[in-house]
Amino acid sequence: MIETSPSQASSGPLHGNAGAGAAASSAGAGAASGAASGASSGAAPSAAPETRPVAPHDGSRNDDPAGHATGAGPAGDHGITPSPSPGFAVSEWPDTHALYERLAALVKQPMRPIRPDAMPKVMRWFDERCAGSKAMATRAQAVIPGGVQHNLAFNHPFPIAIRQAEGAWLSDIDGNRYLDFLQAGGPTLLGSNPPAVREKVVAVLNECGPVTGLLHEYEVKLAELVCRHMPGVEMLRMLGSGTEAVMGAVRLARTHTRKRWVIKIGGAYHGWSDQLVYGMRLPKTGRMEAVGIPRGATAQTQECLPNDPEALRRLLRWNRLRGGTAAVLVEPFGPESGTRPVHKDFNAQVRRLCDEFGALLIFDEVVTGFRAGLSGAQGYFGVTPDLTVLGKCLTGGYPMSGAIGGRKDIMMSLVGGIGTTSRRAFVGGTLSANPMTCVAGYHALLETERTNAPVMAGRAGDRLRRGLDEIIQRRGLPYVAYNLGSIVHLQTSGVLLLDTSSLLKLIRVKEEARRRKHMMEEMGAAFTAHGLISVAGSRLYTSLADTDEVVDEALNRFDDVFALV
Repeated sequence: MIETSPSQASSGPLHGNAGAGAAASSAGAGAASGAASGASSGAAPSAAPETRPVAPHDGSRNDDPAGHATGAGPAGDHGITPSPSPGFAVSEWPDTHALYERLAALVKQPMRPIRPDAMPKVMRWFDERCAGSKAMATRAQAVIPGGVQHNLAFNHPFPIAIRQAEGAWLSDIDGNRYLDFLQAGGPTLLGSNPPAVREKVVAVLNECGPVTGLLHEYEVKLAELVCRHMPGVEMLRMLGSGTEAVMGAVRLARTHTRKRWVIKIGGAYHGWSDQLVYGMRLPKTGRMEAVGIPRGATAQTQECLPNDPEALRRLLRWNRLRGGTAAVLVEPFGPESGTRPVHKDFNAQVRRLCDEFGALLIFDEVVTGFRAGLSGAQGYFGVTPDLTVLGKCLTGGYPMSGAIGGRKDIMMSLVGGIGTTSRRAFVGGTLSANPMTCVAGYHALLETERTNAPVMAGRAGDRLRRGLDEIIQRRGLPYVAYNLGSIVHLQTSGVLLLDTSSLLKLIRVKEEARRRKHMMEEMGAAFTAHGLISVAGSRLYTSLADTDEVVDEALNRFDDVFALV
């Protein structure tokens, strides 16, 4: 059993010692790596530190065909010892056919929520320990619609107001500490607020402020670094967010191909632009969430089910008769960051279909870019898209993080500046490519190289998933845990897995979806009360800061939650 320090024990007063078996199982599944100082959980290391690989940071290419650094660099501030790096976060792609069978079985079974007698204790924790957050949430509701401005913020029973974020930990305004598996929705691959990046940002702010509206050296340095690592990126254009970058990529695809239709994979999230609030989160739901969006905005957007290349072929063939397909847009791990994971050969199949029908392939790597590896999911799968959308990890969690990258012949239609007369896809943004964003991105990516963060975060994801599997099996629960490197999915309610492939099926599952969503909210609240911050109670992002001790401490807490089922 892992000993818990006083600071950890105070993080979640519902946290007890029931998770000893989970921690022991997880510890047996991988060697302890209790080195990283910035990510320390406060617990004493239980074994000798593991040798942790580091990629070089000199900016040079090597002989790795995927474009990854494979040599060794100097040991750094996190107690990391150099050794060769495999380059990717995903140690093994899951057997998706078996995984879909498990997920289908979860949805078919009766729900297993937190017990009715246990839920009041969870809710009391919020009343007794989160008075400051509750008061702040009340103030927020008076001036902010719903009191929440972050779609991934968990707000049951009310949002937690955070004061400090560092490494693997968050602290709220009431002094409660939490293990952070939200990681701001995915961008903080290095852990929250890494000093190596923050100090460089402060230096640039002191020198020229956050924005000039003119060219700055870090725009060039960041673009060079991204082009060096991403196989499909020869040129880069920075924008304000992933949503903006997707908008620009679609416009660019239509400009370059002079074709009309855009096909996305049903259930995928590509931001909130008018044309892509379509088939969002649940496949075949079309315009279900397109409130306030004219029908014309989505008139040339289509969706097909994930992992169905024949359905995609039929759409491409039909579109060829009526204006052609400009682009096929995919999340390379699968819709909603792999909530519906793709079969490993799916992206290659889509690439071949795009080539056959003259459509551009756009990879939305807002989540997977640099998290999957320095060459992204395109490097992992060995599939080169025509255009790549980036965000999140691109700037290490700093704002205005969005970019379009791609082939030079396509990207030249994004030429900016006054006096441009060439045919172009117009994009812009006063704050895009500002010095603060670009210096953050450049040094975040250098630190990602130096520490081999994608691989280390992926190892943490593997360890967390193995431990969750052990708890689920030992407690006889129907839940499903799986991970795609540092993206760990924990399906307890299965609300996003319901069959919505036709209007009739969507109507039939509406009430069930409501009940499953409520179960997910209660499960998420129980996680929070045990000092665990997740993505909506069903997804967990691991980072470089998640040492073995951090992961094992988290598993103890998950075990305590599942004891309430």
